[in-house]
Amino acid sequence: MNSLDWAVLIGYFGVMVAIGLWSHRHVDDVSDFFTAGGRMPWWLSGISHHMSGYSAVMFTGYAGIAYQYGVTSFVTWSLPIAIGIGIGAKLFAPRLNRLRSRLHVASPLEYLKNRYNVPTQQALAWSGLLLKIVDVGAKWAAIATLLSVFTGMSLTQGIFITGAITAVYCTVGGLWADALTELGQFVIQLFAGLTMLVVVLDELGGFSSLWTVWDKLPEGHAEPTAGPYTVTFLLAYLFIKTFEYNGGMWNQAQRYMATDSARSATRSARLSAILWLVWPAVLFFPMWAAPLLVEAKKPDASDSYALMTEQLLPHGLLGLVVVGFFSHTMAMCSSDANSIAAVFTRDIAPVFSKAARSWDNRAGLLAARLSTLAFLALSMALATQINSPAFKDIISVVIKWVAGLMGPIAIPFMLGLLRPFRRSGPTAALTSWAAGLLAFYFTNYDLHGSVKTDVALQYQVALPLAISLVLYIVVGLLKPEDTPERDALIETINSDGGDGAPRGGAAAVPGQRTGPDGTGVPEGLKD
Repeated sequence: MNSLDWAVLIGYFGVMVAIGLWSHRHVDDVSDFFTAGGRMPWWLSGISHHMSGYSAVMFTGYAGIAYQYGVTSFVTWSLPIAIGIGIGAKLFAPRLNRLRSRLHVASPLEYLKNRYNVPTQQALAWSGLLLKIVDVGAKWAAIATLLSVFTGMSLTQGIFITGAITAVYCTVGGLWADALTELGQFVIQLFAGLTMLVVVLDELGGFSSLWTVWDKLPEGHAEPTAGPYTVTFLLAYLFIKTFEYNGGMWNQAQRYMATDSARSATRSARLSAILWLVWPAVLFFPMWAAPLLVEAKKPDASDSYALMTEQLLPHGLLGLVVVGFFSHTMAMCSSDANSIAAVFTRDIAPVFSKAARSWDNRAGLLAARLSTLAFLALSMALATQINSPAFKDIISVVIKWVAGLMGPIAIPFMLGLLRPFRRSGPTAALTSWAAGLLAFYFTNYDLHGSVKTDVALQYQVALPLAISLVLYIVVGLLKPEDTPERDALIETINSDGGDGAPRGGAAAVPGQRTGPDGTGVPEGLKD
């Protein structure tokens, strides 16, 4: 990178900070900070949902998969995500919106204390929080890896720079800042991605390379599944991503909650699904063609896209593409930070602190911002260890850890929204959660904590979710725990009509009373 590239990168960082400061004017309370007060347009929510779903891992880990195996990088990753979000557009998006519009909660997990009980809510909150620290740590490590290729910065320096910039705008402006910066980042990535596509096509001989290049690529590059990414893996990933990208990992749930109605949430999901179907294919084509243009230096080929960018792009455009790398990572990490802050301040802190149950708007906002900073700091610290033997490498963390552990955390949360699972109560939720976590451990590690190498990847990611799902249903049937209060809560989320209720006090949910800030306080926590 030369001075022109640095000017583009620094200008991008400046714009992101400016958007965060501007968004500060729209944040008056915790509802604004975590759910944009339910005023976010559906199209902005959809773009934000899409942008918050992937990061620089796309240009490192998945670039390596594309380099080695070809089209399977799209078929077994973004395609199942697009299908899963399309399924969730009617199944989950409107119900998640009603959590805010009817129950007036600001955290995705806030309703769980009444759907199940406080111990269940805490189990899901704490395990999800710890998983997200690892997940976001992998994202910081990915962007720092790219930055080191272009600038020679150390991993630690790259992590600190990107984390610090993200911390400024997402702690000041909350979800509004996240969504608006993600809109800007989407526009930047649009130009950067198209630029890279055009340059690669020109290098390969023109537009016709889109269909003529395949005979020149390594054998099997056009196969939909290859290597460890089998049909079984594809089906498992489709199931996993349907839960994860419809709110199972919380940050996407906030995008649906932030719209003004259930109908807008559905439109938001459909837009995101379309983007997931189309845009990753544009980004992936240069990665598929990379074996013809560069020779990867790393064994996993995670440096192939960065090397190709350096080789093909003139200065200025190189800076633009580097900014595109940052845009995805900062979008995902800031959205995760906001969702984790929501869960901590609304779900975890009130259980341990009497003072937290009576925070006014000012105290609540301060707690939200401090918890956001704390989460970012912890994830940045962990990022420096992401390539250690405990985690192995970036792509292992993203695929194995996140996909494998997401199911046990997401299933009680997501299926608990639906009428057919109303009989599954606290026992079913905690049993499926605990068994899923144990299944993840024993499919990946032995009793001494050593990593197993004889278990196929598809089983490592699929078994924890499958076991959690089966137990959640079976235990619910054998020990039904539906009550009139729980049935009423589920009906509130599922019934049509009355969506987009005005902001105000808490909804009349059985077994819940209203705190000073409008937060429902569970009966078990009464003073």
